[in-house]
Amino acid sequence: MSSSPGTSARSPNVDTAEVERFGRMAAKWWDPQGVFRPLHQLAPARLGFIRDALTEALGLAGTGVTPLHGVRLVDVGCGGGLVSEPLARLGARVTGIDLADESINAARMHAAASGITVDYRTQSIEDLAASGERFDAALCLEVLEHVPDPAAFLATAARVLEPGGVLVASTINRTAKAYLLAIVGAEYVLGWLPRGTHQWDRFITPEELEGFMRAAGLDPDRREGVVYDPLRDRWNRSTDTDVNYQLSARLR
Repeated sequence: MSSSPGTSARSPNVDTAEVERFGRMAAKWWDPQGVFRPLHQLAPARLGFIRDALTEALGLAGTGVTPLHGVRLVDVGCGGGLVSEPLARLGARVTGIDLADESINAARMHAAASGITVDYRTQSIEDLAASGERFDAALCLEVLEHVPDPAAFLATAARVLEPGGVLVASTINRTAKAYLLAIVGAEYVLGWLPRGTHQWDRFITPEELEGFMRAAGLDPDRREGVVYDPLRDRWNRSTDTDVNYQLSARLR
């Protein structure tokens, strides 16, 4: 379950093959039955966690149709905008960055057709951090398992936050269960994802991710799993972090 990773020419922390692969699939971002179907299905659980984490950490009321009204948020590795758009609908002022031009173009076209305002940019997290622009929240969703140095990537993402800002990350745990379900099951048996989408040795345990966060000056405050319900064909928030999980942390 991955979105397109953000990278930079000024940093070696990039897997160009990953960027190119997601760029080739850019026309399929908004097809709910296509190669990104798992991301479409994951979206409600992701958005619920993000909403809850931000409203609590930033002291928002969390009510009404725009509970994130005015929150300045950057979606790092936004891909085609599957999370950026709904967050904009919830009232956030969203910037979406990605290194694949094709993905950014797809995101811009869909937002324009939907009447949604999102500031999409072909830009790396390294370049954004160097610009001095800062946000209330940053998202790294299904990105960390696609970069060579996730700890450095996360540290750079933390630099774009205002003091007290929130970083939300989601990725896949490095367990035997995750190998069987996220790789063997999702890629080879069910065909939900193209083969080779994930590499097990790049999966990250929650403990490792929390360590990366602390080293970046962040204090983890939420940990939650996301599990697939085959009977209802949907993903639910859960205490089970054996495969997919999400964390939030605040900048000190």
